[in-house]
Amino acid sequence: MPIIQSLLDTDLYKFTMMQAVLHQHPAAHVEYRFRCRTPGIDLARHLDAIEAEIDHLCNLRFDDGELDYLRGLRFLKSDFVDFLSLFQFRRKYITLRPSTQVPGEIELEIAGPWLHTILFEVPLLAIVNEVYFRRTHGGPDQAEGLRRLQAKIDRIHDAVGYEDCRITDFGTRRRYSRAWQEAVVPYLARGLGEKFAGTSNVDLARRYGLVAQGTMAHEWLQAFQALGPRLRDSQSAAFDSWAREYRGDLGIALTDVIGLDAFVRDFDLYFCKLFDGMRHDSGDPVEWGERLIAHLAANKVDPRGKVFVFSDGLDVDEVMRLYAHFRGRCLMSFGIGTNLTNDVGPTPLQIVLKMVRCNGQPVAKLSDSPGKTMCDDVGYLAYLRQVFEVRPDVP
Repeated sequence: MPIIQSLLDTDLYKFTMMQAVLHQHPAAHVEYRFRCRTPGIDLARHLDAIEAEIDHLCNLRFDDGELDYLRGLRFLKSDFVDFLSLFQFRRKYITLRPSTQVPGEIELEIAGPWLHTILFEVPLLAIVNEVYFRRTHGGPDQAEGLRRLQAKIDRIHDAVGYEDCRITDFGTRRRYSRAWQEAVVPYLARGLGEKFAGTSNVDLARRYGLVAQGTMAHEWLQAFQALGPRLRDSQSAAFDSWAREYRGDLGIALTDVIGLDAFVRDFDLYFCKLFDGMRHDSGDPVEWGERLIAHLAANKVDPRGKVFVFSDGLDVDEVMRLYAHFRGRCLMSFGIGTNLTNDVGPTPLQIVLKMVRCNGQPVAKLSDSPGKTMCDDVGYLAYLRQVFEVRPDVP
């Protein structure tokens, strides 16, 4: 059975960004590049299966029921859903081959109009991941997976003082398999009740009556390094454009595209009041939270009314630690990915597919965590650090 069976089998923020691209930058051209951060993984021997799954993906279309569901989301406009009714993935935008540099690795690149390539990331990562685990480990150990999942549910459900703790499934791109995520999500919803806030997977949200969660990803801010009036203003321009598109909806700002120092300098009083909260995705989460609480307070904004979304490699122990630390000082939500949908025994892969160029110019993510920075132009990376006053010793 094919891995991707619906074009809704992706993260909500792909649609929210795609709508903004349609309305504001429909002619932008971008490039994405795949990276497997896990050493010693032979993906090249699975190229035939990956190719076949991509061919199937490129034959899918949205059906009327799926389009009707999207029309029902208050922040999606009718013209965007009309565009999706015509949408189909184009195989010509993908280049896939064995690596010429490292035996066993693959070179997976996407190049084409942003509007027509933005949806590739999540299903392609899910395909690579599932093909690899299917061929190397077979199906998931369901008994072991459910035992681990139930232990997590019990830990959160039974904890005293965690009544307002909210967990969201962020696990589509690195799930063990499509079928396993489909088993995990409703199981979580039943086990956690009100403590389960929903899922980033639009298909599962639709079919199980859950809240689809998501706002923006790194690529939105990265692209503005090439789209904005000048590089130094790129973050501010990205946040301004987002606010114009959604008029107060989807108000969670991503903080780690050029590092927290640069974010705090750009996230002034206007943005502090305008956005509902911020999302953490790299660096020390406690230091991040303390820094943003202080920043909000310095701008006379009460952090207790802002949502802090934690989403960087979380497990239940880390969720509980962070909740206990910040309880009563801000609102919180926790997006857990791999630890929910790929915790059945085998070691999960660390794979990403990131934007590296926009309109012919390099773009970059300057992460607060070692190993997460991604750029194919070292000269541009140095220039970006200089413009945003990011120290060279910061990853």
